[in-house]
Amino acid sequence: MYRTNSGFSHEQQDKVGVLLVNLGTPDKPEKSALKRYLKEFLSDPRVVEAPRALWWFVLNGVILNFRPARSAKAYQTVWTEQGSPLLIHTQNQAEKLQLNLTQQYGDNIVVDFAMRYGSPSIGNKLEKMLSSGVRKLVVLPMYPQYSATTTASTFDAVARDFATRRWLPDFRFVSHYHDNVLYIKALADKVRSHWQQNGQAQKLLMTYHGIPKRYLTKGDPYYCECHKTSRLLAEELGLNKEQYLTCFQSRFGREEWLKPYTDHTLKQLAQDGIKSVDMVCPGFSADCLETIEEIGEENREYFIEAGGETYNYIEALNSDEQHIQMLASLVADNITGWQLTPQDLDQRAAEYNNKKDLFDC
Repeated sequence: MYRTNSGFSHEQQDKVGVLLVNLGTPDKPEKSALKRYLKEFLSDPRVVEAPRALWWFVLNGVILNFRPARSAKAYQTVWTEQGSPLLIHTQNQAEKLQLNLTQQYGDNIVVDFAMRYGSPSIGNKLEKMLSSGVRKLVVLPMYPQYSATTTASTFDAVARDFATRRWLPDFRFVSHYHDNVLYIKALADKVRSHWQQNGQAQKLLMTYHGIPKRYLTKGDPYYCECHKTSRLLAEELGLNKEQYLTCFQSRFGREEWLKPYTDHTLKQLAQDGIKSVDMVCPGFSADCLETIEEIGEENREYFIEAGGETYNYIEALNSDEQHIQMLASLVADNITGWQLTPQDLDQRAAEYNNKKDLFDC
């Protein structure tokens, strides 16, 4: 049976919806919550491309028996009274984007956010939006660079939800924005602001989340899009090839991942006599455990222990005004043809009220 949106009425006012989607976060920084979260995340075949039966035994028999406790300890170091940093930043982004778009288009545009894994789920937020009258929907995964492991997985979740519904909205999906002019400008201004306050290090490392190298060889464009972002950001900052590097973090397992590895790069730079580095993560729209703990702290230790002296992490764009303006521009590009006046949006409800009979269409 197909679902009908809860609270549905033919008299509802049509609305345009914008759903921001980020990776996800556990409900609490506790072992049991991390086990649920990691099981959902690592069970996704988009994330781990391995024979399902074999991976099930590895995941449930090995990984989920030791990694949740370790991850819980890491989350405890970044957790706040409001929850995880990723949840807070994504919520703030949605709220500020709502204000921005309301000023442009009025009250008939609805902005919300969801997480691919954990809460709030994509399914629950789609139910809420469609039940409120959203008939035209833009889904914006908050991953600047496309990867099947992130962006395509978000599409999978939306498609699975749509497969259960009777009435589907007009739908547009933002697959990437790695070379968007406003995105590059916002990143560059964030770096410049840091330099103005703290001085410029000898090297700027642009570090991205890694994926297995075989994903690249099978056609995933992520690696290429990361390098394009780095090149454009370097050009905007006026850097030459000796002043910046692109590298990749967060690998696990024994197979080869995208190189160069961030931790190895930092150790080598320190050994080569580089005393100061600035770190920026252009693949992250919001700060999270990975940027705060792994890049901000763990990799700092690698660099300092190898002989480095100054290590600075430059925060993600989060809910900075320039970032919100860039997101609003992305939405504007994707609702072309949907920029209806309130009178147009109200027309279907008015026509319904004027009918003498439900079947008099």
